[in-house]
Amino acid sequence: MTDPVRVRPLADGDWDAVVTLERDAYTGLGLSEGRAALQSRAAVSPDTCFVVDVGARTAGYVLALPYPPHRYPDLARPEEPPGEPSALPPGNLHLHDIVVAPGLRRQGLARHLLHHLTGTARARGDQRISLVAVGGTEPFWSARGFVPEPGVVPGDAYGGGAVYMSKPVAAARQTRARPSLSPPAPTLREVS
Repeated sequence: MTDPVRVRPLADGDWDAVVTLERDAYTGLGLSEGRAALQSRAAVSPDTCFVVDVGARTAGYVLALPYPPHRYPDLARPEEPPGEPSALPPGNLHLHDIVVAPGLRRQGLARHLLHHLTGTARARGDQRISLVAVGGTEPFWSARGFVPEPGVVPGDAYGGGAVYMSKPVAAARQTRARPSLSPPAPTLREVS
């Protein structure tokens, strides 16, 4: 891939591309939600929804929103807007959708989106990221550290074989100060 790759916040002008990507990815599974539902999910938490561009093309997206552990969006209904910003405290960030355009899959774009989302979850103070693996994607998510939690998703909610999965958000790496070879700077008391 020679074009530059950039992850950025989802903007109003991205919705036609996002709706097309979502429709192409989920219609065959009977899980396509449509524009209104997708926009309602992004409106709940715009700071956790992103697109990945390859050059000038919107090549993929991720929609994530705070959700209590072991809960997930109802595909048959749009999200209700939160009453207060404090109604969505950090804790669990639910990765609702992550889609990459078919011709650009297996090139690391989903990894870019997931890495960006994980950094966002860490900055928010979330302890976990959850998702519902659909269409046989459980092995993909397991390889990325997500652990299945069987029995959380009823069989008819997200199609046959859907599995709720989650993983902890690793704490930010602490950089250790290197020992200095020079003596420490004198304190104010030592100078006076």
